[in-house]
Amino acid sequence: MTTEAGSHLNRPADQPYRVGFLLIENFTLIALATAVEPLRMANQLAGTELYSWELLTAEGEPARASDGITLLPDASVHDDHRFDMVIVVAGIDVTHSFSRTEVSWLKQMARRHVLLGAVCTGAYVLASANLLDGHSCSAHWECLEALQEGFPRVQTNNRLFTVERERMTCTGGTVPMHMMLSFLARRHGRELSNAISHMFVCDRVREESEQQPMPLHQRLACAQPKLAEAAQLMEANIEEPIELQELATLAGISRRQLERLFLKHLNCTPSRYYLRVRLSRARRLLKQTSSSIVEIASMCGFVSATHFSRCYRKTMGRAPKYERTQVYASDVADSGMIDTMASLPSSSRQALRRARTEPTYGTFEGQPEGHPEGQPEGQPESQPEGTASG
Repeated sequence: MTTEAGSHLNRPADQPYRVGFLLIENFTLIALATAVEPLRMANQLAGTELYSWELLTAEGEPARASDGITLLPDASVHDDHRFDMVIVVAGIDVTHSFSRTEVSWLKQMARRHVLLGAVCTGAYVLASANLLDGHSCSAHWECLEALQEGFPRVQTNNRLFTVERERMTCTGGTVPMHMMLSFLARRHGRELSNAISHMFVCDRVREESEQQPMPLHQRLACAQPKLAEAAQLMEANIEEPIELQELATLAGISRRQLERLFLKHLNCTPSRYYLRVRLSRARRLLKQTSSSIVEIASMCGFVSATHFSRCYRKTMGRAPKYERTQVYASDVADSGMIDTMASLPSSSRQALRRARTEPTYGTFEGQPEGHPEGQPEGQPESQPEGTASG
């Protein structure tokens, strides 16, 4: 592992380690905050400026976070910088949120052997600059399909964060804090990083090798480990679905036991759940990649595009082509949605509209307290339970 990249630059020993945070439009504020704060606290506890940091955008323009909050950067990428490390901070709709300017500048930083990092979905931007080719990388689970399909030379993994050969990538949420604590521990020792975690009331520093929790896995594991194992097998075998009997055998239970577990804990058959897993991946591919519907049907284990479209329409409530069209819609066409959002502050309304491009938009099946009765916009009515094969 190399975390001292950039130290060959002309930086006197008594000068702070310089970090640049490149803000990509629609970045997640939590990822930025949890990456910056450990550096601030390191300075505070050490009583000296160990680290300095700047916020950057492509042209020096204000950067809007995914929650609608706008930040003023310290500089643009065109200014003269001598960073030791640059971290790309991205968030929702990352595939459409950056430009050639950021890509070109990141390549320039790589030629200077600056340590390059990424948080949340920022790895997609590094991959677009061909700066992760041959590297292992971590990214938010919602972005993994787009990385895997768009950049086959990138070795994606499901770890919380990855540090390898002048690259440092991690998932989202609060994980950037753990990556930075690990980084600080390697540079200054565990005593400082532990002191920082205590200041943040963080009772455990998570390790690089830990896996990011995937949707439902933790809940399933608590309810029934065999059920979680079966669900993980389904998610690992999407392009070539495996028969339920083989699935049960691999999970170490009978097919009848498997069916009972799914009915008891998830209120659906194993076949129905497997179909939803495959269609959920199809939805992410539709929203995050330019792959054709025929290609996506094949990637998700359907025998034909027609069969895929029929299953998708029945389960998701719309045809695949309309799902993709919605990503690029500039206005919210549904008047009912506008009415229910009329009393919301402008920033929250705009944030929700931007979130329509995300694969998880409108997928919460519960009814949030205070939400008007009826299905959220874009959420299909529930389907009768039954066995659906792909």
